[in-house]
Amino acid sequence: MQASSGTRTKTRNKLKKSVRARGLSPITKGFQTFEAGEKVNIIIDPSIHKGMPFSRFHGLTGVVVGERGAAYEVSVKDGNKTKMVVARPEHLVRNVDN
Repeated sequence: MQASSGTRTKTRNKLKKSVRARGLSPITKGFQTFEAGEKVNIIIDPSIHKGMPFSRFHGLTGVVVGERGAAYEVSVKDGNKTKMVVARPEHLVRNVDN
């Protein structure tokens, strides 16, 4: 039987919440705003499926380039390439090491 190859394959541990953080996240995370040039960490919230970036970018730091609808375009270094990740604000955390 052929293995499934969806967007959340091999993410059992990566997209798992801790016991005390289970359930829906506070709605204020969706109201966050970011300016262009601001550094953000991509931390995927598995309880919110909409606007979720690909699991490879979980934990990476990037720079907000612009907006795309309700989401933000984040420039991330992936190896030697620079990639553009489109993610909603629920999956972004302001970087404190600015």
